[in-house]
Amino acid sequence: MLFHPAKNPVELKVVHLNKTQSQRRKDLMEAMEDKHGLKQLKKLMAKKAKKALKTKTKGQDKAKRVFVLDFDGDIKASGVKHLREEISTLISAANEGDEVVVRLESGGGLVHSYGLAAAQLVRLKDAGLSLTVCVDKIAASGGYMMACVADKILAAPFAVIGSIGVVSQLPNFHRWLEKHDIDYEMFTAGEYKRTVTVFGENDDEDRAKYREELEQTHKLFKHFVTTYRPQLELDKVANGDHWYGEDALHLNLVDELKTSDAYLLDLMESHEVYALHSRQKPTLAEKLGFAGAAQSAIQAITQSTVKTAMTTAANKLPEVMSQLESDSRHLR
Repeated sequence: MLFHPAKNPVELKVVHLNKTQSQRRKDLMEAMEDKHGLKQLKKLMAKKAKKALKTKTKGQDKAKRVFVLDFDGDIKASGVKHLREEISTLISAANEGDEVVVRLESGGGLVHSYGLAAAQLVRLKDAGLSLTVCVDKIAASGGYMMACVADKILAAPFAVIGSIGVVSQLPNFHRWLEKHDIDYEMFTAGEYKRTVTVFGENDDEDRAKYREELEQTHKLFKHFVTTYRPQLELDKVANGDHWYGEDALHLNLVDELKTSDAYLLDLMESHEVYALHSRQKPTLAEKLGFAGAAQSAIQAITQSTVKTAMTTAANKLPEVMSQLESDSRHLR
């Protein structure tokens, strides 16, 4: 079990994928009543067990293993909370030369959040572990920032890859506030403590400074990518565009077209493969189902409240519509 710096502990579950796959094959053959297939499977399993025992007897107990991690990224890269714990565990337990496969799915998000996530993957390489990133759906922007760290990037044929760029957008309510005679005041110390704002009036100098900051972030992004994938032609791929798997392969954004499932099945033929899954440890109430019961009760109360409110609103609708019509005429 791992312990997160916060109060709630994080528990780690390890699944031996070889055993899981063998059991599934056995279950399928039994369902099909494939006696010959079962016999062959048992022979294969016995042969592998004998080979493993022989290796251990010779003192070669440091055979290369494969560890599988999953990262499903949102805009805040929230998954890094568990990813960092899993990586710390691997670094302390894995042997140099072992392979780590990260099944990564992310369309990107906040720069600092994905910068931290990418830095976690760098830790694996610094520890002497081999890193492979598999992308079945998307690794764009911050997602590609993480993927580019890998020794090898695999992508499904229609996975979305790239988007090496930076974007920022925000509304501005200055004219609306001014129209309604609302003053907005902001106090800063330092010329560039604040440039463009949501409520204040932005001028050309503010916008120029903000664009300069975006360009600097893009420059750092490109430098990070070329540090780990120097074979890329930046002029072609660092323009914010994205590509599907096959085109991404031609541009050297990925190294091979293959799904994570196919890659792991191939590895299981000669390696012991373990998947690591961490989660927040459930409370006693959650284990006993109290949390679910409480949530159901809250939903029932909420639905009743909403229904009552809608009924009241419907009863008052004629009065409200009459008032709105009168107001609209005034506003014209």
